[in-house]
This record gives sequence, C-alpha cells and structure tokens, in this order.
Amino acid sequence: MTKRKMELSLEQHEELLSTLKARFEKNMNRHEGLEWANVQAKLEAHTEKLWSLNEMEGTGGEPDVVGYDQETGEYIFYDCSAESPKGRRSVCYDRKALESRKQHKPENSVMDMATAMGIELLTEEQYRELQKLGNFDLKTSSWVQTPDNIRKLGGALFCDRRYDTVFVYHNGAESYYAARGFRGELRV
Repeated sequence: MTKRKMELSLEQHEELLSTLKARFEKNMNRHEGLEWANVQAKLEAHTEKLWSLNEMEGTGGEPDVVGYDQETGEYIFYDCSAESPKGRRSVCYDRKALESRKQHKPENSVMDMATAMGIELLTEEQYRELQKLGNFDLKTSSWVQTPDNIRKLGGALFCDRRYDTVFVYHNGAESYYAARGFRGELRV
C-alpha cells in the first residue's frame, strides 16, 4: 500500500472531522470530562491516524472516543456501532485460518483487515469496557483477540451481548458468519 493511498483529501478530512465531532457531542457518556477541541487538536497533529479512522468509519464502525490514557497522552477510539461493523463481517480470524480452508474461503481475515486499517482488534477486556458504555452486538457478534494457547489449538474467541450479559464464546478460527465481524481500537 502506498503512502499516497493512506492520505485523505481535504474534503474527506473535513467530512470525517465533522462526523467524529457530531458523534462525540451526541454520546458524551462515552467520554465524560473530555473536550472535542483537545481531541481535534490531537487528530490535526497526527493526521496519519485520520486515515485509519476513515477506514473504521467507511466499514461501518462508527468510531468514537472512549477514553484518554494519562500515561501516554493518547485518546482512545473504539468502534461504537450498535452491531458489529457491516463492512467487516463474514471473515475468519487470521491468515492461517484463511489458508486452512479448502472450500468456500472468505475474502479476508480479521487480523489482516485490522492490520491493513492500522487498528488493533479489541481484547475481551476492552470489549467488556465498551459494553459498559451501551448495549452493543445484540444481534451480531465480534471476534476479539485470542490468547496464543487457544489459537495454537485452532480456536478463536468472539463476544456478544444477550440477555443483558456479555458472553465470550469459542469457534474454529477458520469459521466465518454473516453476523460476525470485529471491532477495533485506535490510539491517537
């Protein structure tokens, strides 16, 4: 991927900032005590991160600020779409899982997509933190980072929310479903 491809036009830049600001202001419960002007200043100082946020937005993730890391000085964005992002569904867990399929291979894998987008897959802990900010994945599910010991045995983890409870499940890493995608994190 060329550096040119990873830059936004001025119009895309302005449209994305407008979208992010509107979402930030509409969902203040996700980032109490934080001010948009400070977030925007950080984004303007790190415009390379806007490309990743635009990828999150373009695939249906609806990224929003969910925290601020005092130690690193970074704002933390998660995908906050009500359901698993539509543009990131029907994908298996990683490249190894994708290559292991003999028939009906999905077009991509979670880990490859996240890397290409410049984001990190949420951990189970981060997924649970997200669920404290609202009710997410009531009809869909989202892959989460899987510990190496589980992945080495062929499995992968995913989460959803049912019966007002967050559940963690397992599946073969090569599986994929129309209602399962993934959520990401970006630090700016």
